[in-house]
Amino acid sequence: MRLSVLCLPLLLCAARPAVSGELLVGNKAADTVWRLSLDDGRKLGEFPTHKAPHEIVVAPDGKTALVANYGDRDAAGTTLSVLDLRGDAPPRIVDLGRHGRPHGLRFLPGGREALATTEASQHLLRIDVASGKIVADIPLGEGKGHMVAVAADGKSAFVTKVDRGTVSRIDLTSNRKLEEVEAGKGAEGVAVRPGSGEVWVSNREAGTVTVHQPKTLAILRTLPSPGFPIRVAFTPDGRWALVSNARAATLSVFDARRKRPVATVALSRDGAQYRDTMLGRAALPIGVVADPAKPRVFVAISGGDEIAVIDRKTWKPVAYWKTGREPDAVAVAAE
Repeated sequence: MRLSVLCLPLLLCAARPAVSGELLVGNKAADTVWRLSLDDGRKLGEFPTHKAPHEIVVAPDGKTALVANYGDRDAAGTTLSVLDLRGDAPPRIVDLGRHGRPHGLRFLPGGREALATTEASQHLLRIDVASGKIVADIPLGEGKGHMVAVAADGKSAFVTKVDRGTVSRIDLTSNRKLEEVEAGKGAEGVAVRPGSGEVWVSNREAGTVTVHQPKTLAILRTLPSPGFPIRVAFTPDGRWALVSNARAATLSVFDARRKRPVATVALSRDGAQYRDTMLGRAALPIGVVADPAKPRVFVAISGGDEIAVIDRKTWKPVAYWKTGREPDAVAVAAE
């Protein structure tokens, strides 16, 4: 695989002011990643990407981020962007060759390698980030692998397939797929609960979240999350599970230890001007991430070109930050 460099220095941000960290926002219809201050949401700069950035992950050391460039209806994307978060280097572009439509992303522990699902080729790729080389391409079988999560020890990965309603376990020691079990219709979001290893899956067509045992993927609990649950994430301590419901324009909050709902946060605002989305004229919340340093949650409001900032003490929105067009993926790069 070849590694090329995209040189667009005029589009990169200048020297950054001192901030406590950044929120990275992938603007799917603008082909950019914005850098927003965690202090007040002001724009610090932006990176250009290839077509339709769908997911973003930050390396464990906070120095780099990866972006999946999915492509559009006319042409499948075949690249990842590697972003320099501490310097002023332009993005590096990793060419995935025959593996099209990259989507789910995760760094492995240590940050030397990363995983990417590729819907067009139905594989999970293991990539050396520094060189841009694919070190393993793992067939996922029938269906399109969409999102991916990784166990804390880095020995297993978990991949959802929206079209099959399943979650699979991949052994990263042998680089092969093991179990694939039914989760729920439209299985999409997936995350591993910190401290427990449980695998949580949001099933958008079923309107549920399923909690799976990590070794067998047996379902331990099924929780209601009506309104097209599309992403699932956790607070760093593993106490709260956060699920964005795209059609309902809500955030479901679960006590992850007791496995019960505790709050439903309304994300659609009266009088707000939302544009046409895949669900009509709507707020369309998608990406969700918890602030690791403060009791806040960030949700990308794709139909409103903004980020909803939610106070975890009250489970109420306290601010809305402007983004580029059609924000989707979000990630925190803490200082």
